[in-house]
Amino acid sequence: MKLVVLLIASATLAGAGMARADGDAARGEKKFEECAACHKVEPGENTVGPSLHGVFGRKAGTLADFRYSPALKRSGIVWTAATLDAYLADPQKAVPANRMPYAGLADAGDRADLIAYLQKAFQ
Repeated sequence: MKLVVLLIASATLAGAGMARADGDAARGEKKFEECAACHKVEPGENTVGPSLHGVFGRKAGTLADFRYSPALKRSGIVWTAATLDAYLADPQKAVPANRMPYAGLADAGDRADLIAYLQKAFQ
């Protein structure tokens, strides 16, 4: 049931997520400094968190060389601007019992900037 709710919420956010993709990549790069303690954008560079290289279009929990939580593996999420936006807003609400020890990024503008940076980094 939770997966269905998440999928519906993701679909609902798709239009809003596309609008938010107009964030500022330069500000997002600065915001990513907080994420860089656990995540890298280079391929194969996993640390506390998995590499984010190629994250868009990838099914959550599928990098072969990273140990994901069972909750994230079962989530069924495919990372898009909209699903990433929802997850970053509140990771535990989006995927209860995931292992990411992060409270979330409440500001939609900051999330848009961060997502714009990630999209630019992987072009």
